[in-house]
Amino acid sequence: MNKKIIGNFFSLASVQMLNYILPLLTLPYLMNNLGAEKFGLVNFAQAIIQYFILFTDYGFNLIATKNIAKVVDDKKQVSKIVSNALVAKAILLLVSALILLGLIVIVPKFRSDALIYLLTFGMVIGSVLFPTFYFQGIEEMKNISILNISFKLFFTIAIFIFIHNPSDYLLVPVFNSLGYITIGLVSLLIMVKKYHFTFTKPSLTDVKAQMREGWEIFLSNVSTSLYTTGNVVILGLLTNNTIVGYFSAADKIIKACSSVVHPLIQAVYPHVSHTLEKSKDQAITLIKKLFVYASIVIGVGCLILLFGSDLLFPIVFGDKYNHSIQLIKIMSFLPLITVWANIYGVLTLINFGYQKILSRIYVLCGLGSIVSTIVLITLFNEIGAAINVILIESIATLSMYMVIRQKKIFIK
Repeated sequence: MNKKIIGNFFSLASVQMLNYILPLLTLPYLMNNLGAEKFGLVNFAQAIIQYFILFTDYGFNLIATKNIAKVVDDKKQVSKIVSNALVAKAILLLVSALILLGLIVIVPKFRSDALIYLLTFGMVIGSVLFPTFYFQGIEEMKNISILNISFKLFFTIAIFIFIHNPSDYLLVPVFNSLGYITIGLVSLLIMVKKYHFTFTKPSLTDVKAQMREGWEIFLSNVSTSLYTTGNVVILGLLTNNTIVGYFSAADKIIKACSSVVHPLIQAVYPHVSHTLEKSKDQAITLIKKLFVYASIVIGVGCLILLFGSDLLFPIVFGDKYNHSIQLIKIMSFLPLITVWANIYGVLTLINFGYQKILSRIYVLCGLGSIVSTIVLITLFNEIGAAINVILIESIATLSMYMVIRQKKIFIK
């Protein structure tokens, strides 16, 4: 791998790690200071809002990144791709706002706590403003990563300074939303000032075309969320805040360990796309090397989770949340399965033009997950949720591997 990939990987990895490590630092503090009821409400609201973030992203972070990487030296084409994506995301933001308002008006559960959902929605606005796909496409993530880290640290510190009791619970979404929006606005400014980006007036035809191109990725992402974010939502609906707290604590540990996977894929993805334009064999070689190295490193981490959680977990969360240790052990190999899924799905199937097949895999797994989640949670509560995550992710990953074998993209 060249120095640019390595640099982008560490930039993205730093941000992704902080996305999970900072919540790990605030999680015990918030649980103790907000109390179970308000802590559960805050996390439930965040889980709901994550679906709107997913909706407004619409797969642009992959599709637009790939398209920009292919024409990175043509500023006019890059401007066209970015402008189309930003306009499309703005339209989806408006639709999201209308849907949320509809839920607040119609559904009593949302209406009774309307303010927290509205305040948390600021995270969606910030996500739309942040043109991640542009910086990934041109493979320049260092400055944006520094920006991201700085503001997230600032607003994390604010949580410790200003939140002391249950009545302060609304400050959590306020600080989160302010962080997202600030990062989004400053990143747009950097894109324009430093990289001399010029906005191009998009046509409705171009916007529709870009949304059609991202449809399969969007379906895949939504389907995946049914057995990731969806677990928290269904667990909250079927059980209580205490059980959600146990699962959330374990889930955040696992996601912190898995966080290295996503920046790795994000950093390599545009390079694989660019390499594939020149040589299929070189692209396959790059994917295979990544598979071996990532499997070794992540695999060791999974073993540490499995055998070290009894020692490590109480240090982070305290003895009263030891019930979560069993959940960590159940999900301990999820980071390894996740890296395989991303290599097979994102780096291979998407880059080789099999988005529709990948989408079908995730749709089928996502739909199946709705049923299995409800059944397993009803039978085993939070343990059922943990089993469901590892089960569905394994089925999805195995399905991707079978498609790769069938299409003879590469054998191993």
